[in-house]
Amino acid sequence: MEINRRKFASAMGKTLALLPLAGGSEARESGSCVIIDCQSHLFVPEIVSLMEKRKQDPVVYKKGGESFVQMGPWSRRIMPRHMDVDAKIAAMDASGITMTALSINDPGPEWFGKEGAAVARVANDFIAAAVKRYPKRLLGLCVLPLQDMDASMAELDRCIRSLGMKGILLYTNLAGKYPDEPEFRPLFARAVELDIPIFLHPAKPVTSEIVKDYEMISSLGNMFDDTIALNRIIMSGILDQYPRLKLVCPHLGGTLPYMIGRIDHQTQVLKRGPKYLTKPPSQYLKQVYLDIVSPLPLAIRFAYDFMGPDKLVFGSDHPWVEPKLILDSFHILRLPAQDENKILGANAQALFRLQDD
Repeated sequence: MEINRRKFASAMGKTLALLPLAGGSEARESGSCVIIDCQSHLFVPEIVSLMEKRKQDPVVYKKGGESFVQMGPWSRRIMPRHMDVDAKIAAMDASGITMTALSINDPGPEWFGKEGAAVARVANDFIAAAVKRYPKRLLGLCVLPLQDMDASMAELDRCIRSLGMKGILLYTNLAGKYPDEPEFRPLFARAVELDIPIFLHPAKPVTSEIVKDYEMISSLGNMFDDTIALNRIIMSGILDQYPRLKLVCPHLGGTLPYMIGRIDHQTQVLKRGPKYLTKPPSQYLKQVYLDIVSPLPLAIRFAYDFMGPDKLVFGSDHPWVEPKLILDSFHILRLPAQDENKILGANAQALFRLQDD
C-alpha cells in the first residue's frame, strides 16, 4: 500500500508542469501554522457490533478475517485503526495537524429506522468521549436521527449544550432523501440560531446502482452526491432563507464549482430553474465553505481562484486518505503565506468559534 501511495504522489507531481507556480515547484512545510482538519472520521465500535447482527443494510460482514460494512452494492473495509482514537492522534502528529473536527463514518442514524435516535446517541457519545480524552486536539461534529425531527432537535441540543460539540455532520442524502426537502428545514433554522456549522458529507450515493460497475461508487458516486446535494440547497432557496447559515461542503464541492457557469447560464439566461432566487447560483456558492480534499493540485488551485482564500478549509478525509497527501497537494501551490494560514487553520478557527473557548 505504501509503495502505491508513493507512485500516486509521484504521478500527481507531474501535474505541476501545468501550474503557474511562484518560487519553484517544491512543496513547503507548514512550520508553525495552525492546521485544523475539518474532515476526519472514525467508526464507532458499538455501532459496528450492531451492524454485525443486522439482517438488512447497513450490515457488517467478515471475509478473510476482515470486516466490511455493506450498503447495497457499496462495501468498505473496516480496519482496527478505523475505530482507534489513539491511531487518529498518531496520524495527526505524523502530519503536523493541530486539531481535528472528528465525526463518525457513515452510515448515519437515518439508515437504522426506529433505532435511529439510539444510534445517534451512541455515535455522539463516542465522539464526545474522544474529545474529552484529547480536548486540545479534537472537536466533535454530531449526527442526528433526521427521520424523526423532534428527536433530532432534542439530540442536537444535548450535543451542543451538554457534550460541547461544535457542529453537525449532515449526510448528502438521508436514506435517499435530499436535505433540502421541507421536512429537514428546521435543522437549518436551528443551526443558525446556535451559530454552528453544518458539514455536508456523502452517504451511500443515490447514484450507487448506476456507478457500481468498476468500483466507481466512492470515486464518482460520492462526488455526484456532493454536487447534487449542494446544488439542491442552492436552488431550494435555503441560502436566501438562512443567509447566516455556515455550510461546508467537502471534496472541493464535488464538481459544482467546475459546472456552476453552466448552471448560471441555465437559470439566468435560459430561465430554466426556480424563479425565486435573488442572485445567480454562483453567488450562493460563494457563501459556502469548501474543504480542499483532493489529491490534484490543479483542482485545489481552481477552487482557490474561484472561491478565494476565505471560503476554503483544510480537510483530509482520514482514514481513507492520508493527510500528508492533501497537505502536499496544497503546499505545492505555494500560495501567499497569509492565504495558506487562512485555509489551513484560521478559517476553521473562526467557523467553529475556537477563539471563544
